Amino acid sequence: MRLNEITYNNATPIDGYGPGFFRIGGQVHEGTVLTGPTGTTAWGGYDDQTALLKLTDHVDVLLIGTGAALTHIPKDLRTALENAGIGVEIMNSPAACRTYNVLLSEGRRIALALLPV
Repeated sequence: MRLNEITYNNATPIDGYGPGFFRIGGQVHEGTVLTGPTGTTAWGGYDDQTALLKLTDHVDVLLIGTGAALTHIPKDLRTALENAGIGVEIMNSPAACRTYNVLLSEGRRIALALLPV
């Protein structure tokens, strides 16, 4: 079996997560988090559309991790993102972290907004 080292050129991958935190690039971030090609910051949750809409020029797809369970996001948030030209994929936060890392390793223009598990 041949193993290849993965390099991440566009952003920092998710290293791990646990109750109330995410480890991104070796740093622990507690609570809600937004990460992608513009860096990693705290995110105000579903009410913070402004932070997500600032990604318009940097990403094609935004993954939203909804915590431990898959839930719907507010319709106005989805509509605002789609009207801005950002594709939206909703999944639970663990699946969103894994998917983000895979797409990031492929060089995709992607960002990740996470609610803690």
